[in-house]
Amino acid sequence: MPEPPVNPPPIPPPGIPPEPEDRSIADLVVEVSENASTLVREEIELAKAEVSEKVTKILRGSAIGAAAGVFAFLALILIMHGVAWLLAEELFDDKVWAGFIIEAAVFLLIAALAGWIASKALRAGAPPVPEQAIEEAKLTKEMLEKEVS
Repeated sequence: MPEPPVNPPPIPPPGIPPEPEDRSIADLVVEVSENASTLVREEIELAKAEVSEKVTKILRGSAIGAAAGVFAFLALILIMHGVAWLLAEELFDDKVWAGFIIEAAVFLLIAALAGWIASKALRAGAPPVPEQAIEEAKLTKEMLEKEVS
C-alpha cells in the first residue's frame, strides 16, 4: 500500500505575500530591490519638494521686499528733499548745497546698514539644501546597515 501524499503548504490568497520562510531568496532579493528603488524615488521627491518650497519662499520674500523698498525709497526722496531745504533755511543761511551733502551722508549710512542686513538674510536662506531629505536618507542608511549586520 502506497503512503498517502504529503500535503504541500497552502497557497496564500492573491494580494497577501507568502511568509518569508516560504519565499525563495530570489523573491526576497527582488522585493528588497523594488523597495529600495521606491525608497530612493520617495527620497528624491522629498528633496525636490523641500528645495522647491525654500526657493518659492526666497523668491516671494525677495519680490515683496523689493516692492516695499521701491515705495519706501520714493517716500524717502520726498522727505529728504524737504529736510535738505529745511536745513538750508534754518542752519546754513539758504545755502542749499550743505543740506543736500548732509543728507547724502545719511543716505550712505542707511545704504551700508541695509546692505549688511540683506547679506545676512541671503546667507540665512541660501543655499536651498534639502536638509530633511538628507537627514532621512542618513537615518535610512543607518537602519539598513543595522539590519544587514
